[in-house]
Amino acid sequence: MGGALVTAAIAVFIWMTAAFVVAQIKKNNGLVDIAWGLGFIVVTAAQAVRRPDLFPARALITAAVLVWGVRLARHIWRRNWNRPEDFRYAQMRQRWGRAARVKAFFFVFMLQGLLMLVVSLPVTVAAASPSRPLAALDVAGALMFAAGFLFEAVGDAQLAAHLKDPANKGRLMTRGLWSVTRHPNYFGEATLWWGVGLMAASSPNGGVALLGPLTITLLLRFVSGVPLLERKYAGRPDWEAYKARTSMFVPWFPKTT
Repeated sequence: MGGALVTAAIAVFIWMTAAFVVAQIKKNNGLVDIAWGLGFIVVTAAQAVRRPDLFPARALITAAVLVWGVRLARHIWRRNWNRPEDFRYAQMRQRWGRAARVKAFFFVFMLQGLLMLVVSLPVTVAAASPSRPLAALDVAGALMFAAGFLFEAVGDAQLAAHLKDPANKGRLMTRGLWSVTRHPNYFGEATLWWGVGLMAASSPNGGVALLGPLTITLLLRFVSGVPLLERKYAGRPDWEAYKARTSMFVPWFPKTT
């Protein structure tokens, strides 16, 4: 597995360095969010160049990561390209002052690159695996991936339609999937990565692959996803009412108030 891990590390470093350069030209570190989804495609492509044989189990993981990465990058590209810097990165830039570029390289781009390396462990494990047929865990993982992917994609589409309608200006999105969880896109992403992890679990070092979905779930739920958005809206009467009746992460029936 060592060779596959080195390949992934080199690919991530080159890709995130290139993303950093583009972000400095655009004066927008929020472009790292576009680089995130595409970065997994870069890792997958690098592994394919290193070892081009695609046995069924590996082909399934490759297809899943490509479909997810392209959709996510396209979605964030349309949302962020040529737009003002996301509030999270703008706050960092203001806080870091004259050291903003250096700190952005290490604490935004390289840090996310390191996380990308960990989250993509299912791809790395599959790339290092000897050829094998599909197993029950591959099928279960594919089904879980499909469910998570649809949840994330539908949640993003519903929010985009809500924001596009001028009548909804200043209003929270509380319909559709957003009525059963306050963060359907984050829940969907965590779920689909557990699916990818399961697809790699039947390979040698399959247990290592599960560190990927575990890491992205912890990040989304406790670090960079849910907590930041929850703090952004805290105190708004409409948000507090929505919060009181709607599950935070795992979808559930709305509470009656």
